[in-house]
Amino acid sequence: MSKATSTDLYEVTMAQSYLREGMTGPATFSLFVRELPPDRGFLVCAGLEPVLAYLADYRVDADDVAVFASVTGQRREDLAPLLDLEFEGEVRAVPEGRVVLAGEPLLEVTAPLPQAQLVETYVLNQVSHQTAVASKCARCVLAADGHPVVDFSLRRTHGIEAGHQAARLGAMVGFAGTSNVAAAHAEGLAAVGTMAHSYVEAFGTEEDAFRAFARSRPGPVTLLVDTYDTVAGVETAARVLRELGLGPGCAVRLDSGDLGALAVRARAVLDAAGLRETRIVASGGLDEFAVDDLVRAGAPVDTFAVGTRVGVCADAPYLDSAYKLVEYDGRPVMKLSSAKVTAPGRKQVFRRPGQADLIALADERPPPGAVPLLEAVMREGRRASPRTGSAEAQKRFTADLAALPPRARAVRAPVAPRAELSPRLVSLTADVRRYTEARFTGDGHRSVHPAARPGTGSRPARREGPVGPCP
Repeated sequence: MSKATSTDLYEVTMAQSYLREGMTGPATFSLFVRELPPDRGFLVCAGLEPVLAYLADYRVDADDVAVFASVTGQRREDLAPLLDLEFEGEVRAVPEGRVVLAGEPLLEVTAPLPQAQLVETYVLNQVSHQTAVASKCARCVLAADGHPVVDFSLRRTHGIEAGHQAARLGAMVGFAGTSNVAAAHAEGLAAVGTMAHSYVEAFGTEEDAFRAFARSRPGPVTLLVDTYDTVAGVETAARVLRELGLGPGCAVRLDSGDLGALAVRARAVLDAAGLRETRIVASGGLDEFAVDDLVRAGAPVDTFAVGTRVGVCADAPYLDSAYKLVEYDGRPVMKLSSAKVTAPGRKQVFRRPGQADLIALADERPPPGAVPLLEAVMREGRRASPRTGSAEAQKRFTADLAALPPRARAVRAPVAPRAELSPRLVSLTADVRRYTEARFTGDGHRSVHPAARPGTGSRPARREGPVGPCP
C-alpha cells in the first residue's frame, strides 16, 4: 500500500467516475487561502517540497486498489481503471519561504482530471499545515527582534512527522536550532538542548546535578535552574560554572514563573559572579506574543526556546485553504456558493515593488518591474528543479519580509495587504459568472462560453504550467 491511499474517500469515487465517463482532459486546480487567520499580516508559503516528492512517486498499485475496494464495498475489477495510475501533470508554485497573502494561489496543479483530483487531499494537507506553522514561526522571529529562537516543540506536536516539519519550517524562517535530533541530522540544523527537571531531581543536590552534567559534555553547557528555587538555582549554577571555568558560551535556562522578573534577577547574579558572557535562555509556553512581551519589557533574555504553542500553531491551528477546479479541458470554471466564490482560469501572481500584488491570468505579461511568484516546479510528473534547502528558503523569506509594510509585520493587530485583480481576470470572472448563472436558470443555450470568445478565455496557445485562485 502506497501513500495513494492517504486521501479522502470522495477523491477515489470521483476519480473512478471520471475514468468511467472518459473525462480525462487537462484540469487545473488552484490552492489558495481565502482569508488570513486573526493576528496574521501575512503567510509564509511552505509544504511544497513534500508535495513534489509525493507527486513524483505517485502511483496507484494493486494493494491500493484492494484498499479502495474494501472501503467502497466494490469489486477490485470495478476499480481496475485506477490501477497503475501515476501523476503525469505539471505544477506551478510559489517557492517555499516566500511571503504570500489571502486569495493568492500558492500552487496550481494541471493534470488529467482523475490525477489532479486524487492528489487533492495530500496536497492540501501538506501545504495548509506547513504554511500555518511556518507563519507562526516567522512571527516568533519578528517578536524576538534579533535574539535567537530555537525549536523545542517535538514532544507536543501532533505526531513525529509534524515535529520534524516544525523544525524544518523554523529553520526556513531563521530559527537558530532545534531539539529534534532526527530533524537536525536530516536537515543539517543545529541541535540544541539542556536538561530536564527529572535530571536534577535524580541527584542528591542541584549542585551535584550541574557538576555531573558539565562533566558529561565536552563544550559549553546550559543548566536548568528552576527545579526548586530559581534564584538559588542561578546562584548554584554560577558557582559551578565559575569554578569549572565554563562561563563563556554557557547559559542558564528559565522555564517557569515570571520570566521577565526572573531574567533580571538571574542577570544580576551572573554579572556579580563575573559571568557576563553567560547567556539566559527562556522557555515554557512561549509563542510570539509572550516573546514580544519580554522583548518590549527589556527582559535580559538572550535566547527564546519556543515549543508547544508554536509547534501546534495554537492560536490559529488551521488555514481557510481550498483546492478548487478553475479550468477543465480549456473551459474556465468557477464556484458561486455564497462566501466561497472562486475566480476562473489559470493564474499568476505578480509582486510589484511599492504596490499591491496583482493576481492575473497565467498568460498575462508582467507589469513593469513586477516579479511572478508562481514558478514551474514540475513537468510531466517530474521535478523541474532540484530540492531547495532551508538556507535558500530563508533568503527568500528575509527579502520578502523586509518589503512588507510595517503594519503587516506587527505581532499584535497587524494589517494585512490585499492583492488586486487584473482587469482581464475581473472581466473573465464576470463572463464566467454570467454564463454559469444562465445555465442554471435554463438560459444557458443563449450564452456563449467565455472560452469561445477571442481574448477572453484563460487558455493561451501554449503554456508550461498552471496558476492560482481567487479572493
